[in-house]
Amino acid sequence: MTSIAPTLQGFFTERLISQRRVSPATIASYRDSLKLLLAFAQQRTGKPPNALDWADLDAKLITAFLQHLETGRHNNTRTRNLRLTAIRSLFTYAALRHPEHAALIQQVLAIPAKRFGKQLISFLTEPEIDALLAACDLSRWEGRRDRALLLVAAQTGLRVSELTGLTCGDVTLGVGASVRCLGKGRKHRAVPLTTPTQAVLRVWMTERAGRPGQPLFPTRTGRRLSAVAVQRLVRQHAADAALRCRHPLHQRLPARRHGHQAASPRPHHPHIHTAGTLPPRGPATGLPGKPVTMPTRRPGTLDSQAQDQACSRHAAQASA
Repeated sequence: MTSIAPTLQGFFTERLISQRRVSPATIASYRDSLKLLLAFAQQRTGKPPNALDWADLDAKLITAFLQHLETGRHNNTRTRNLRLTAIRSLFTYAALRHPEHAALIQQVLAIPAKRFGKQLISFLTEPEIDALLAACDLSRWEGRRDRALLLVAAQTGLRVSELTGLTCGDVTLGVGASVRCLGKGRKHRAVPLTTPTQAVLRVWMTERAGRPGQPLFPTRTGRRLSAVAVQRLVRQHAADAALRCRHPLHQRLPARRHGHQAASPRPHHPHIHTAGTLPPRGPATGLPGKPVTMPTRRPGTLDSQAQDQACSRHAAQASA
């Protein structure tokens, strides 16, 4: 019998961190995948993770685990294949260290990824983005944060991980306004910001009053927003916007954006001005304090009724 514990630890500390130098996001993804596998193996075999042997993780158990992901946890095929990638990486690392289990490892590595159809990525129109931004309650600290976050996401097309990873020091306003991020594959990117987006960010960052290394869009406790939290707030505001727009907006928004999938076919320019004034800001932490005046629409732009009619016309044209 050969315990998997030493090899599992070496897989993270030696293989992933020292040899491959993968990103923290990849390490977290592999960790979550293997945690699910160990929990499933413990339920099937009755052994705790520290007592599991390589013989317990045979191809039959791995196949049952992948089936459990789709039927028990209701994961899609893409997630199922992602978990399988982590398992394959672990067994490839173990193949050179446990030749006595070569046949078992070969059987696991032979498990194929499942094919799946790729859906066409949709986008939001400008009236729909306007309705989404208008759904944020600017009288609340969270609403002002969410409006700035959604506007940056719509204009830059950042991934969720890139969006939540932004710090106050990543934003440059004024001449050469841009937002910098460390994207997939450790690629640094600088995305230009439009004047309207600068106006909203300037007001938000003044209220936020964070230091350069602090999250740009924090929780009430000052921590970074998680991907699940972003998913929740997007769905909440999309449901509110759908009532204004009379359009199933919340059904068209994906749970999480992958890649550089901007919400609009082109950078969005909401009609905003910068005439709002700022009262004294809240505590030095930059967390919820007194509300500030957010930029509003210029006089003469579409009101909510006209916007609703525009959205209705768009929905009728799309259905035709």
